[in-house]
Amino acid sequence: MKDKIGIIFEDKDILVLDKPAGITVNKSDTTKDEYTLQDFVEEKFNKDGIKLNTENIDFNQRAGIVHRIDKETSGILIVAKNVESFENLQAQFKERKVKKTYIALAHGLVAPDDGEIRVPVGRLPWNRKRFGVLAGGKDAITKYRVIEKKKGFTLLELSPETGRTHQIRVHLKYINHPIFADYLYAGRKTSRDDRKVLERVFLHAHKISFYHPKTNELISLESPLPLELTNVLNSI
Repeated sequence: MKDKIGIIFEDKDILVLDKPAGITVNKSDTTKDEYTLQDFVEEKFNKDGIKLNTENIDFNQRAGIVHRIDKETSGILIVAKNVESFENLQAQFKERKVKKTYIALAHGLVAPDDGEIRVPVGRLPWNRKRFGVLAGGKDAITKYRVIEKKKGFTLLELSPETGRTHQIRVHLKYINHPIFADYLYAGRKTSRDDRKVLERVFLHAHKISFYHPKTNELISLESPLPLELTNVLNSI
């Protein structure tokens, strides 16, 4: 897994990685026996002489990783190499200056071709591993655009305006178009059948744009669809 992590962009302040599906982003009590993206970053920082012993505990504990994507989601992640860049990028996320675009394959034919899903998302009280649309949840907004419709499926470009956990997955389930091979939200039988074709959720962090934390230059980067996802598209 380590050798599948790609570097999309790097300078003295930031590192932008291309994460494969199947690797957890941050270390925790539940990841002691697995290699995480954070392990990769810490190894690289150590090799490059970047020190984490600063006064910013969050920067240290996360090894400069500014945001997260799910274990089974592939695509772009930003890492800050110093505290100043880390705090600047965190502020950009909070102020919604960072623009992210995902690609997903959804069940069914999504209509209209352009739309917005605006319903609150929160952790389910009866299942702490899952999220759902809850009246007491946090505001969540996802804009979408249809790329292609094919044989009962829709390929979508999605732009989350907010960054709630499992937001895109929950929102697509809410409109009755769950993501292909989503073991949590597509339904047991559907996801089981999907996973005979694809062993991961069909969700990819495709594009990101943000302002460079030191130069304030607009940076726009993208990650192409991984081979296992293009193979699925070619097969339907």
